[in-house]
Amino acid sequence: MKLLAFAASNSRKSINGQLIRYATSLISNVESEILDLNDYEMPLFSVDRENELGIPELAHRFYNKIGAADALLISHAEHNGSYTVAFKNLFDWASRINGKVYQGKPLVLLATSPGARGASGVLATAVNSAPRFGADLKASLSIPDFYKNFDTASGAISNPAIQTQLEETL
Repeated sequence: MKLLAFAASNSRKSINGQLIRYATSLISNVESEILDLNDYEMPLFSVDRENELGIPELAHRFYNKIGAADALLISHAEHNGSYTVAFKNLFDWASRINGKVYQGKPLVLLATSPGARGASGVLATAVNSAPRFGADLKASLSIPDFYKNFDTASGAISNPAIQTQLEETL
């Protein structure tokens, strides 16, 4: 089984990146690939740009990565209650190839933030929209207070209750 995973953030120090690497390590018997959204930076989407430039090759590569995977694991960062610009732009370009960006793949959604809400706003948006974009949504989990519940030195969840929730979600 091929698992495609990524943090929906372009921060090089992304806590969602730390979470996605840890979560991926908990899944056995899979071939995992973790994408870095910095490898998919493109012009801001607009219909005018699409008409002028066509759909960028990087959008096709991203879409094809999803197509080649058997399952998806995404951890969403929250910027002002919504998706990061890096994710939204990449997603918008990919949706011009096919509106069903997730291509029927099983999907688990995660989110975390330093705050008590754990990026629950963006997670709710992602959960509600995923089926419209072709995802077979299996589960989701918000992890609040990242720095209280994740040991950055060891790269692992430090709260036993959240560890159990994460394992059940995966």
